[in-house]
Amino acid sequence: MSLANQSLFPKIITILRKKQVIFAVYILLAIIASSKQYLHHSYNNYLIFKYVYWHTVDLQNLYSNYAAYNDSNHYGIVFSLLIAPFALLPDGLAMFLWNIVNVLVLLWGIYSLPISLHKRTIVAWICAHETLTALFSFQFNIALTGLMLLSFSYLIKKEEIKSAFFIALGTLIKLYGIVGLAFFFFTRQKLRFILAGLGAFLILFLLPMTISSPSFVIQSYADWYQSLVHKNTANASLTSFQDISIMGMCRRISGNINIPNGPFLLSGLVLFALPYFRIKQYKYLAFRLMLLASTLIFTVIFSSGSESPTYIIAFAGVAIWFIVQQDPKRTWIIALFIFAFVLTSLSPTDILPRAVKDFIRLYSLKALPCVIIWITIVYQMLKENFESYPMTEE
Repeated sequence: MSLANQSLFPKIITILRKKQVIFAVYILLAIIASSKQYLHHSYNNYLIFKYVYWHTVDLQNLYSNYAAYNDSNHYGIVFSLLIAPFALLPDGLAMFLWNIVNVLVLLWGIYSLPISLHKRTIVAWICAHETLTALFSFQFNIALTGLMLLSFSYLIKKEEIKSAFFIALGTLIKLYGIVGLAFFFFTRQKLRFILAGLGAFLILFLLPMTISSPSFVIQSYADWYQSLVHKNTANASLTSFQDISIMGMCRRISGNINIPNGPFLLSGLVLFALPYFRIKQYKYLAFRLMLLASTLIFTVIFSSGSESPTYIIAFAGVAIWFIVQQDPKRTWIIALFIFAFVLTSLSPTDILPRAVKDFIRLYSLKALPCVIIWITIVYQMLKENFESYPMTEE
């Protein structure tokens, strides 16, 4: 390497570490994805979201199939308030702003983490490509990941009311948000946290009534439940673009569509819960971050509704797991991370041949690295002493 290159490389690294650069890159990704989809008239998901507001105002069933997008909504009625400012704008402008706001919420979550700025920057770079995948589908999962991170960060920072609010908001929009309760044992103000959560759920339950009616809101929650039950049944197919989960892998590899979710969920919950018995480790930030990583990955790999854009949630968990590992990182840790980046993050792209991409999709193999990393996290949380993990809390 020439002297000129040697002096240039550190400058590039310094630039890439800047928070402003991260925000600029993410906003640029949002604009690029929105432009491509808008020019190709490929924004059906955004139309579904938009009409959640209009159907709420018009007191129409939120979960029916409509000709405007020939699909059905699966988000809670609270989402009508979140999408309202965008629904009132022209589609062309609104979908750009929608993607930008989603990445800003994600970055808010990442930069709220109680770790060094350097490590937060690494997490943001690791998540960038998976974010782009979700942006092409105008996915709310990007912002939902941010809400999950915020619920963790504020609880760690002893701001229980804010944490409870983000858990309630995420849950009433998409049930994945409920996993924020996994951090309950990390707060000493448990009563305050519980009361704040109940208050937040009540307020968010009542708010949609301001643009609809009490009876419509209550009926919408009943309809939402039915739509999720139906969606769960429909997802368990051998060819759909969903069910990218541990159950989906087993169903598709075996060719048996009748393999039930129950045994997997029960086994997964048992494994997920085992580290809670290591109460003396709770005080270490590294242990808490490992639980955050476990929670984010668990949410996706044990959901039959998981599709490729959902993996922004799981990959945030992969990124957090990776930055928690002690330096210098062991060879197998780096190899496992690279395996995840290639098979999970790059599998939907044109970098891989179409035959390989189709094979990965057909057998839900995008989930495989995340399953292995999640099992690794559980093992590490059960065996290692996190006092030796030098995490700088900020």
